[in-house]
This record gives sequence, C-alpha cells and structure tokens, in this order.
Amino acid sequence: MPFARIGLAIALMLLTPFGAAAQDAFKEFKQLESTPKMPKLNAFVAPGAAQGLRLRDVSLEAKLTADGAPVEDGLSWYVFSPVAGADGKLPLIASSRGGTAAFQLAAGDYFVNVSFGRAGVTKKLTVPDASEVDKQVMILDAGGLLLNAVSGSDVRIRPNQLSFSIYSAEVRDDGERGLVMADVPPNTVVRLNAGTYHVVSEYGNVNATIRADIQVEAGKLTEATIQHRAAQINFKLVSEAGGEAIADTAWSILTAAGDSVGESVSAFPTMVLAEGEYTAVARNKDKIYQRDFTVVAGVNTDVEVLMKDQQAQQPIAPAATALPPGQAAAGPKGVPQPGDEIPPQPPLPSYEDLQNGDGASLD
Repeated sequence: MPFARIGLAIALMLLTPFGAAAQDAFKEFKQLESTPKMPKLNAFVAPGAAQGLRLRDVSLEAKLTADGAPVEDGLSWYVFSPVAGADGKLPLIASSRGGTAAFQLAAGDYFVNVSFGRAGVTKKLTVPDASEVDKQVMILDAGGLLLNAVSGSDVRIRPNQLSFSIYSAEVRDDGERGLVMADVPPNTVVRLNAGTYHVVSEYGNVNATIRADIQVEAGKLTEATIQHRAAQINFKLVSEAGGEAIADTAWSILTAAGDSVGESVSAFPTMVLAEGEYTAVARNKDKIYQRDFTVVAGVNTDVEVLMKDQQAQQPIAPAATALPPGQAAAGPKGVPQPGDEIPPQPPLPSYEDLQNGDGASLD
C-alpha cells in the first residue's frame, strides 16, 4: 500500500490582518505558472454597439476562501463576450494579470474568469446601463499542494530523479482519470481548486511508481511526502570482487516472474527498482552471466556479477531442443547485444479552454 504523509503545514489565507503574510507562503517555493503573458485591455464596447456609449468601471477581486483576504498577486483575469464568434468560440475581449483587476465595460452581459495557477472560477457579469457596478468578489475555493518523496523510511531522493503527475479523483466512463498537470517537480507549489486529487509519483524510469489520493483544502497549503518502496542499484560485471567493471557488457534485469523491466549496454549501469526479487543477466563476448539479488526499500547498493565464481552460460537453446545442423543458437530473449541501439528511454486561452479545466464553474 502506498504511504503518504500529509501535513497542512502553512495557512495561505487567514482572516485580516494575517492575509498578506499568509500569501508569502506561496513565494517560498517554486511555482508553476500555467497562464501566458497577455496585454491588458481595459475598455471594451460590444461589437455592433453604438459609439459614444458610457463605459462603466468594473472592479474585481478574488479570495481563496469566502472569509479570507483578497489575493494580491498571481491572478489572471479574462473577460469574454457571451456572443460566439465565427469560429463558434466566445471572444476574449479583455484580460489582466496581478491582484485586483479594473475594467471599463459597456452595458451588457459578460463572462468573467479568474485563474490562480490551476484553480479557477467563472461567473456571469451584467453591466447595467443606468447605474454603477458593485465591486465583484469571486471565491476561488482553492489551496496549494506541495509534493515530495523519500525512499524507504527517510532516504532523500535527488529532485532530478522524481516526477509527479496530478489527476482528478473521479474515473471517467472510459476508465481513465482526467490529467490536471504532468511532470510536476518536487518542492513546487501547485495551486488547485479544493478537492481530492490522485497523485502518481515516479522515482527513476523503470518500475518505482507509487499512487496516493491527496486532499487539498481551500486556503491551505497541503504538503505531501510520498514513501517509495524502492532503491537505486548499480550493476557491474567483474572478474573479482571489488574489481573494475568490464566494458562492452549488455544487461537485462528480470523480475522473479521472468519479465524484463530494464535493459542497458553499459559497463556500470544504474537503475531505480521497486523492492523485490530480481535476476541480473550480463552478456559479454557471447557469454552470459547472471546473479539473483534482492532490492530493499531505501538501501542503495551495488550488485556485482562475478565471472570466475560461476560457469559462463553459452547462449544456446535448452538441451531438450535440437537445432538443425548449421543453425546458430540465439541468446536469451530480452538480452540486448553489445552495440545494439537502446531506444531512448502558449497563446491566450479561449473561454472553452478555461471551462475544460478542473474546478472551473459557471454561475
């Protein structure tokens, strides 16, 4: 079973006067920005409207929670016309980035979207012809998620060996989950709408994968540390214990069931493997050597395959299988040959793009 240690360690938005300081919590970590740079368009008159119409000032602000302080930075605002264009999409007519936004709009109906990272909300706005517009406050109902992982109980993993993908908790009719964000680096705040998310953590690129469901609370930063049951293993073929790795060696790593999980053509390959029983198969100069080994979570180690302590196996078919005269025997399936080539292991958003994101709503 996957293990996830989750701590609601940092409150992002609290009641005034702590709101401004709480927002600094996001700034302590790298953040993923998902919105492109855009021009700020404040004044808008609907297509076809008479010139000289009075423009109304519209002020908008967003909060993470209803009782929180306004978000002061990191917001992206979009104003759409409700009338679809020739392409069938709602035209983007104004946008702004930062905290509180101010637009000048002619009387009419609009859709306003505010995004905070991957969190966002949309509402309908009506600008009256004969009166002023009240300040519009939009509640994001959003929080932050910061992911990390360890190997075993507490062995640190290098950031360049870790990757996270965030999915929706709900499973679609096709049996798949909706992808929210892929390839999230560790120690990076991801802003999300409140809710449960399915997180997939990958350590290395072989078979060390852990899944966990994590709850994101509005106005809080959720720190989740996932425990990988895996270790980093170095392999080498040697003539004696502790000797130099022999070059021109092809490797296959097999599970206890005989399935190949990793291959390499290298004198000293390194792989991250999930805990369990394996067999290392090394091929050098048309001879095959192998050794069984066990991976213990969090215990990084070397696996040496000794040439002299075991008889080299010639790459021939099983004895019970007779080969026709002149036919050469093939090596074991899944073992690469020395010299084999090993396969190598945004514009402004539309209204429809924003509505396809998780957590976006339409009032």
